[in-house]
Amino acid sequence: MDHGCYGSGLLPSGWLRSIAVLSLAMVGACEPIRDPSIERGSDENPVTAYPAVAVRPANPMRNLFWGDLHIHTALSSDAFTMGVRALPPDVYRFARGLTIEHGVGFPLTNRRPLDFAAVTDHAEYLGQARLAGLDIPTTRQPLQQLLSEGSRLDVTRAWVETMALMREHGFKLTLPGVDPAVNATAWRAIVDAAEQYNEPGVFTTFIGWEWSADGGDVSVHLHRNVIYGDSQVPELPFSSLDGPTPPDLWTFLRQERRLGRAVLAIPHNGNLSQGGMYQLEDDAGRLQPALAPPDRSALEPLSEILQIKGASETHPLLSSLDEFAGFEIANAVPGREATLETAAGSYARDALRRGISTVHRAGFNPLAFGVIGASDSHNASSPAEEGSYTGKLPMMDGSAGLRTGKAGFALEYLTPAPSWGSGGLAGVWAEENTRASIFAALQRRETFATSGPRIFLRMFGGWELTPDMATAVDGIVRADRAGAPMGSRLPVRPGGRAPGFVVFAARDALGANLDRLQIIKGWVDTQGVSHERIIDVSWSEGRSIDPATGRLESVGNTVNVASSTYDNTIGAPTLSGWWQDDDFDPDRPAFYYARVLEIPTPRWSTYDARDLGIEPRAPVSIQERAIGSALWYEPATVPQQP
Repeated sequence: MDHGCYGSGLLPSGWLRSIAVLSLAMVGACEPIRDPSIERGSDENPVTAYPAVAVRPANPMRNLFWGDLHIHTALSSDAFTMGVRALPPDVYRFARGLTIEHGVGFPLTNRRPLDFAAVTDHAEYLGQARLAGLDIPTTRQPLQQLLSEGSRLDVTRAWVETMALMREHGFKLTLPGVDPAVNATAWRAIVDAAEQYNEPGVFTTFIGWEWSADGGDVSVHLHRNVIYGDSQVPELPFSSLDGPTPPDLWTFLRQERRLGRAVLAIPHNGNLSQGGMYQLEDDAGRLQPALAPPDRSALEPLSEILQIKGASETHPLLSSLDEFAGFEIANAVPGREATLETAAGSYARDALRRGISTVHRAGFNPLAFGVIGASDSHNASSPAEEGSYTGKLPMMDGSAGLRTGKAGFALEYLTPAPSWGSGGLAGVWAEENTRASIFAALQRRETFATSGPRIFLRMFGGWELTPDMATAVDGIVRADRAGAPMGSRLPVRPGGRAPGFVVFAARDALGANLDRLQIIKGWVDTQGVSHERIIDVSWSEGRSIDPATGRLESVGNTVNVASSTYDNTIGAPTLSGWWQDDDFDPDRPAFYYARVLEIPTPRWSTYDARDLGIEPRAPVSIQERAIGSALWYEPATVPQQP
């Protein structure tokens, strides 16, 4: 039977069916769209040998290492369903700089290798989808063939069928149930790959998985990545099928630690949690012991706040005075905009404020966490750069046409991909490139997040720091000796002093200049209510703060939209600054963290629009950034947590 441009298979019911049926009447239904992004097979120079790596000796002042602790392979049900066939060794080969194959079929090379990485496949139904003989679009024909030869309607139908399957069944798909034998084999493959590719001093692998609870709604993310510090790991991952709530996971982590295993959990995509990620109280405002245990900050010392599915630092509804709060705001479902109710409890800055408020009322802080960035790539890669972005899930956004919605009809209204970012990276300050050293840095929160660029960021706080440290040649050395690094609690306060802070930042060597360097302060007033303030500490030359508005003048914008280019004629290659908190109240808890912004550069969607010959969607440019882990102050009368 010849289905023509209608294709084969069944459409889902409801509004998705209506949209697809209406598409039949649209002109061009049988025409494919030319999509240069799926023609990357023209890469004539795949990398097949590891690039040379200069081994950095152990440094008591700490080295900066770059990594991604959130990468999926075909062992994750959603990744396999959406076209991924790469396996754990491919993650490490890509991270080291070798060429692998994208789910759409083109070669994929990381031109700037990472220092560390982790495979974090979904623990739920681990490894089962690829062995189940599923009848889905990506098993009926190669995804590259569908995108290059299929009509726009064919693409839409395949997309809708795949999304409906995931939305209706989640990670279970059409599987009969959990197969422990398959789970164990897949887990062993993850562990073996990490052990094989770990090379102390050169490249570090971490063993882990993703615990993927959703509270009964697949659009609600309460997910955590579980990361081990060495090779002592359990026989099987703990999944949300074993325990569906965060307290269940924390109970498991405590048991692991009692067994002597080094392990931590990293929450991610709080922005898509509908207020649940950093919830501490019940509906009546009572602190819930299960959600606010004193050891929560030790079990979850970090949160992932920059990744493909949007930024989780803060939201304009929560930080109305922060002119840069609207960065890469994404929604779980297209058209479902955040409200104050769903934003509260979903973003890191709000969570840090909740934490210091808990210090005020309960004497401990369950939300003293540092921050990292990651990709959440489901294609064994880490696509952090705007100009070479290759998407998160091949069927969802593996080509420019899919990402913009132009590969089919109505996809721009159905897919959340246009609102997603290009992924992030974790910056870690550790003595050496080994599991033990990097894991210790993760646990002590000496980390920062970037939205992709490799921006240098370092911050120190304390009572003995001086303004000249910000500009001295040996300023970092002196600040490290006299102060506490990001992620720390400030030591007990000497009498009569206010804390000072020194921050250092440098642009990505291959990226854009810097706009400004900021410190974000949060504090609790006498009534236990938290507040925040954004301070511009340092900025590129030729600008000043407007006395009427209190805001720093804009750095400008050099982006050429048509060519998707920018230039570094504005901004500064490095910034450093000193700031003292003259409004400091020694009787109230507070936190401080650094944020550095680049000058505007083209967003990935602007590059895609250029390649497709279409008008780019807004915003056409973004200000990429690095965000540091906080430093905390707690009054001496408050019990200090480890």
